[in-house]
Amino acid sequence: MIRLGVNLDHIATLRQARLETYPDPVQAAIFAELGGADNITCHLREDRRHIQDRDVKLLQETINIPLNFEMACTAEMLDLATQLKPSAVTLVPEKREELTTEGGLNVISMKESLQKAINQLKENKILVSLFVEASKPVMDVCKELGADAVEIHTGDFCQKLLSAHTSKSQFELVEEFQTVSKHASELGMQVHFGHGLNYRNAYWMQLIPEAEEANIGHAIVARAVFVGLSQAVKEMKDLLNNADHKPNWI
Repeated sequence: MIRLGVNLDHIATLRQARLETYPDPVQAAIFAELGGADNITCHLREDRRHIQDRDVKLLQETINIPLNFEMACTAEMLDLATQLKPSAVTLVPEKREELTTEGGLNVISMKESLQKAINQLKENKILVSLFVEASKPVMDVCKELGADAVEIHTGDFCQKLLSAHTSKSQFELVEEFQTVSKHASELGMQVHFGHGLNYRNAYWMQLIPEAEEANIGHAIVARAVFVGLSQAVKEMKDLLNNADHKPNWI
């Protein structure tokens, strides 16, 4: 089964648009749990554009499923993570000018800072995942650094899939993920996926045997506008795991 991590950042985006007290990500987490979410994900950005410090603290205190805390590799965030001790931390790149995360960590150039961060998090018994691109050499570095998991960036895949109009071209896009995921799994790391996955492409993850988790936010929150959050979560989890949705190339 592919676990579904529901990212609640855009519940907070809607709240911050008017600087109101609603909608509350903590309340949203309850409905996500009811829909079958396996974990709750939130990203506390340096500029606090959506999720706030209070949200992370209350989510950690109240939810009945694991909290996956996305954060940049900074001293401020490391201090916060070691105080809160979420179930997992996913280290992600972060730029103020970006609308959303644009790609994976440069694990080569950040090797020293990532090593220190991973050591500190693991000393506090926090599972560590690195948000990275699909590349065997990158997986090797992640293993060397001691990462427990990798979250493979699916943004480019989702964009390319829109212009892949034949079964052959669509399946070729998935092959890279299959190869890299197998390599990461053989190295002993969990394999997660995230970014850009929605109700028109998430079922492709069923073709990756090593896929253990998908972290999805924007698409679920957008769907929830029409059907409610619990139903939106239920539908997404079905797409990830129901074999009736599994793509077949005949």
